[in-house]
Amino acid sequence: MRLGTAECAYSVEFMCERLGVSKSGYYEWRNRPNSATVQRREELKLLIKKAFDMSDSTYGYRRIHAQLARWGHTAGLELIRMLMRELGLVPCQPKPKRWSLTKAAAGAVPDLVGRNFTADAPGEKLVGDITYIKTGEGWLYLATVIDCCTKEVIGYAMDDHYQTPLISQAICNATRNRKLADGAIFHSDRGSNYMSAEFAATLKRFRLRRSSGRTGVCFEVSRRREFHPPPLSEPCVNLATHTAPIVEPVGNAPCFQ
Repeated sequence: MRLGTAECAYSVEFMCERLGVSKSGYYEWRNRPNSATVQRREELKLLIKKAFDMSDSTYGYRRIHAQLARWGHTAGLELIRMLMRELGLVPCQPKPKRWSLTKAAAGAVPDLVGRNFTADAPGEKLVGDITYIKTGEGWLYLATVIDCCTKEVIGYAMDDHYQTPLISQAICNATRNRKLADGAIFHSDRGSNYMSAEFAATLKRFRLRRSSGRTGVCFEVSRRREFHPPPLSEPCVNLATHTAPIVEPVGNAPCFQ
């Protein structure tokens, strides 16, 4: 007699001799009925498979646990999780729909900078970003436009939101304060406000070319935020104790003192 039907299987006598057990002990173990624990787990597997199929393969182990409780069967969360893993049941959870308040512009935005944040002359290459400042009246959002040649903040705008009108105002202030080259580059991240059709129309009105890096690249973010105005990192100024300033943007960094 052989164990299983696999090719080159060894006889029961040979295996029992190598494992140090008796043949009678092996046959007694093989013919022994399943324990109560094993039987209960097999019953739970049938119930878990039924609940999983009824949910159209969307229930995880927590919802399966709740469904079994409604059916009058109690079992631990980790036990259900282990049995689902043994059955190979993986729930298919659809990704939530993310709604955007901005309308994306048509066409892809190229990367015209290539991480080269230098320029031969002022007004040829600009970068922009948004930061937020905690004040006594809540969060203040600051959008900046920085010249890659002079590293100066040539335009900025502040408001209690970071929507497209904020960055559009920053661009307007930059064009008012500095003479920009025809076809100058404005580089930003791929935020929904920078990628919006409204902001694309603003750049087109000032004859600026849009540029954006790849998604998830942290080097460009650190480079743009490296040149933010000194009040954002000045240790002697505690912005949390001050109220949001009401100033008219003129192209220079605001003073919070």
